[in-house]
Amino acid sequence: MVSMDANARTQSSTSSFKRWGRKYPFLRYGLPMISLTVLGAVGLGHLLQGSKDIAKVKDDQEWEIIETRKALSRTGPIDSYKPKKISMEEELQAMQGKVDINNYEYKKIPKPSEGKPN
Repeated sequence: MVSMDANARTQSSTSSFKRWGRKYPFLRYGLPMISLTVLGAVGLGHLLQGSKDIAKVKDDQEWEIIETRKALSRTGPIDSYKPKKISMEEELQAMQGKVDINNYEYKKIPKPSEGKPN
């Protein structure tokens, strides 16, 4: 008797729920869609915030490195290395001295299909 009452109660609540879905389509389709959209936006916000936090930590570390280099340059070790100034004209003249563009030889470049024997 008790199991029949529980079974009947389950059936009536199930049919009542199905009736709600037909009677109020917003509960069946709209509410899950809106909740997924809102929860997805909140979740993405948390993920993006974590990404921004990591980027901020990296920027802080780079800033510390730059400040350390500036401090070292004031005391001397970095100033000891001074690269020479190179102009584009000097590089062009040096390259033209190494390469003769009027004396060249044709060389066939093999195609990918020719390089492998079948």
